[in-house]
Amino acid sequence: MSILFPEIKNTIRSFDFKSIPNERKDILHLLLVYMRDRVNNLQEIRLNFICTHNSRRSHLAQVWAQTAAAHFNIKNVSCYSGGTEATALYPVVAKTLEESGFKIETISKGENPVYSIKYASNEHPIIGFSKTYDANFNPETQFVAIMTCSQADGGCPFIAGAEKRVPITYEDPKLFDNTPQQLEKYQERSLQIATEMFYVFSQINK
Repeated sequence: MSILFPEIKNTIRSFDFKSIPNERKDILHLLLVYMRDRVNNLQEIRLNFICTHNSRRSHLAQVWAQTAAAHFNIKNVSCYSGGTEATALYPVVAKTLEESGFKIETISKGENPVYSIKYASNEHPIIGFSKTYDANFNPETQFVAIMTCSQADGGCPFIAGAEKRVPITYEDPKLFDNTPQQLEKYQERSLQIATEMFYVFSQINK
C-alpha cells in the first residue's frame, strides 16, 4: 500500500463527501459502476481524462484519481489525460498541486514543459505535460473517456478506442487567470475534483 506524503494526507482530511450534491453523485456513479465491474473481474482500469487543451482540469483529475487509487489500494489503475489539442500544462496547476502536498520537479522547459508529479516517495511519478487524448503516451483501447469540460464533450462525439464515455465536467479556473482570486479559484477547483475522485474510489469496494 502506498504511503502518501504527509502534506497530501492533511489535504485529504479536508475532503467532505457530504458536500457533493446528489446530482453530481449520480454522474459519478456512472464511473463508479464501470470501475467496480473491472475490479471485481480483476481487469485493468485505464482512465483518460479529456479536456480541450489538456492544460488544467484534465491534469488535476488525472493526478487526484491516481492518488486516490493509491490511497484506497485499488490495484491496476492507470490514469492519463489529453486534450482535443495540445498546449501546455498551466504553471498555476503545478503550483496548486504543490500547495496540496505533491512533490513537483520540472523535467524539461519550453513551450510545453514536462513535470514530474509525485504523491508518494516509493511510487513512480505522474508525468505531466500537454498532449492530445490519442497521443502515443495514452492508451489506444480499453479505457474510459472522462470528459472534464463541456466544450470537449460537445466537440468530440466519438472517442476512438474508449469502452465507455462519462461526462464529469468542471468549471474552468482559467476564467480567473491574472486576477486577485486566481490562486484561490485554482485551489477551489482542485479540491472539488479531488473530493469527487476520492469519493468514487472510496465506494469501489463497498
